[in-house]
Amino acid sequence: MKKRLFWALPILYIALTLACWLHTPNAESLSERRKLAQMPKLTWSGIQSGSFASNFESCTQDQFPLRETFRRGKALFSTKILGRRDNNRIYESGEGFLAKLEYPMNEASVDYAASRFRTVYDRYLAGSNRVYVSLIPDKTAYLDGIPKLDHTAFAERLREQTPFANFIDLSDTLTLNSFYKTDTHWRQETLGKTAEALAAAMGKHLSMEYETKLGTADFLGVYAGQSALPVAGEPLYYLWNDAFNGLEIQDRENNRTIGVYDLSALNGRDPYEMYLSGSLSLITVKNPNASSTDKLIIFRDSFGSSIAPYFFESYAEVTLVDIRYLPVERLGKFLDFTDSDVLFLYSTLVLNNSETLK
Repeated sequence: MKKRLFWALPILYIALTLACWLHTPNAESLSERRKLAQMPKLTWSGIQSGSFASNFESCTQDQFPLRETFRRGKALFSTKILGRRDNNRIYESGEGFLAKLEYPMNEASVDYAASRFRTVYDRYLAGSNRVYVSLIPDKTAYLDGIPKLDHTAFAERLREQTPFANFIDLSDTLTLNSFYKTDTHWRQETLGKTAEALAAAMGKHLSMEYETKLGTADFLGVYAGQSALPVAGEPLYYLWNDAFNGLEIQDRENNRTIGVYDLSALNGRDPYEMYLSGSLSLITVKNPNASSTDKLIIFRDSFGSSIAPYFFESYAEVTLVDIRYLPVERLGKFLDFTDSDVLFLYSTLVLNNSETLK
């Protein structure tokens, strides 16, 4: 028995090594939603600098046979046997919610984000604009027993750094069930109170006449893959009103017309991208049947894609801007800010990592 085990282990090691070298490399990990490292080119300069060895190590880790099986086994061993609360910085709560460790507050990051908002204000906004800023709490604000940011302190810092805008507090309009269990994002169908709070602060009333439709019954968010834990899918719904048929929605990044929802995304890598076709840099929505002739400009991250449809009934034109992709200094080439309400609506996760804002 010992002799068999002695020979079995080297044979297994050699077989896995050959499989790693010879199999067609995978381009990306669907569960982790990221590209996988590829075999680096063997060059003398790469050997001398050490980059070949480093890149080769990354490649072997990403392209290892049965990688997903080993990831799942490691996650279960860490959490169920060793008793760790997290795996890959993803926590699983008693209520079945997955959440990422985002701690502590990065004050410099919050200040940088506020400085970008200030640049927008100084360059483009004047007395004809009404300006608002609002913070989307992370789901950890509603979870107990895990390390998390002090949301109250975070919101207060953002408020202090944006004195040019009216701050809209959303924390009491949300609950834990406002968020997906396996994803970062909030659930569109639960955002009625949140949308009403934003609209009321901007002097608008929402009728809230929507039909709730099922997009998919087994949505798995980004945390499902990152945690590598066995978790169940959950429903992903979207709101519909026949008035949406009369909207003109322009994806100005790609110069094309899009719909309120891209249902084909439900079969893609990230079903949440069904809302306004995901994180596009510049979208303009025109509604000839809106209850006013007013315009709204929303500076947003991906959370804005699912709440924006609530405002289409009240504004003749709604523009969504993502300055993670479109630099602030170039906005004047694409936008007319005259007589527009302006809302800066960002999640805690983005503001605590705001180096992505341009």
